[in-house]
Amino acid sequence: MPELVNLTCPYCGESIELVVDASAGAADYVEDCPVCCRPMQVNVYTDGDAIRVQVRSGDA
Repeated sequence: MPELVNLTCPYCGESIELVVDASAGAADYVEDCPVCCRPMQVNVYTDGDAIRVQVRSGDA
């Protein structure tokens, strides 16, 4: 089931919301920041029912 996650863009520092679907388990993908449009690397980790999402710049 998709969840809304609040994060901070690694480029512009703005607070953003991403819709994350961890039903398939862990995932790594690229998504553009809705504020500055720069590509962020999104890492989704699952541990049972807990979901952890990390974003970082593509050049980090």
